[in-house]
Amino acid sequence: MKIALCTDAWHPQINGVVTTLSQTAERLRGMGEEVRVFSPEDGFRTVALPGYPEIRLACWPYRRLARQLAAFSPDCLHVATEGPLGIAARRWARRQKMPFTTSYHTQFPEYLRARLPFPLTWSYAWLRGFHGAATRTLVATPHMLEMLGQRGFDRLAIWSRGVDTALFRPERRRSLGLPGPVWVYAGRLAVEKNLPAFLELDLPGSKLVIGDGPERARLQHDFPAVRFVGYRQNEDLAAHLASGDVFVFPSRTDTFGLVMLEAMACGLPVAAFPVTGPIDVVRQGITGMLDTDLRRACIGALTLDRRRVRAVALAHGWDVSAAQFLGHLRPVEAR
Repeated sequence: MKIALCTDAWHPQINGVVTTLSQTAERLRGMGEEVRVFSPEDGFRTVALPGYPEIRLACWPYRRLARQLAAFSPDCLHVATEGPLGIAARRWARRQKMPFTTSYHTQFPEYLRARLPFPLTWSYAWLRGFHGAATRTLVATPHMLEMLGQRGFDRLAIWSRGVDTALFRPERRRSLGLPGPVWVYAGRLAVEKNLPAFLELDLPGSKLVIGDGPERARLQHDFPAVRFVGYRQNEDLAAHLASGDVFVFPSRTDTFGLVMLEAMACGLPVAAFPVTGPIDVVRQGITGMLDTDLRRACIGALTLDRRRVRAVALAHGWDVSAAQFLGHLRPVEAR
């Protein structure tokens, strides 16, 4: 079967969406499917997203994308993002009267409202229209499915996430030269990630921040005692995660938080707020602690057994995630 994945988020970006799509495409190919990813890297003119120079968006991509999709002639089309390429792919599919699926990775209404006084109702109305044409909209967790259902989205289905447990493992632990315990965050450094809620905490030991983004300069200025190491990838990222003691996830707006699974695979318990994302990823008192008081969650997580944390992560393989994704495409193929 020929599967087209259209996404505005792709390499060299480093985030959960790119990881999810990369791992899914790789596993699908291993199952014998023919997969092509259509991204801004496919010869499109691009511009940087304001405030995020590492994110390049395709400019007026419809004609080129339409030619590329027609040449590939997919059996199934998945529109992964709601950006210019996603909009163009949706338009092409509707013109061809071809069924397609979409996925909901990011709470854009909340992200937008964190920057501008833009009503959530307007953003969600547009997103309902975008995803409403799909045969299925795939979401990562039951809580996200429930939340979107309450906002009027329909034909929702679960597409869980996975983790590479061979890459992310406790044996990569090493000394970082920091006083312990080491409290770790990894991800984009942006306002919606709520980093001050973590960095302002009075905690023993050291704080380590992995990642980059538009808030890095301000955060480094405001929190000079924190170690900022920028983006890390593959074995280097896994080693930095494994070398911490607790992974702190202060975001209140993530749909999943894939990096929590990566930290858990390294044996790190998670401290987070009891909100969408952590509620579905963290097993309270086993793989982490959820609390409205983030400091209390941190101190509680420090006492958890790292071996049990790792054991739970082992059940979340990418093969299971990819098979689930493929199962959602089958009804589309048969139409």
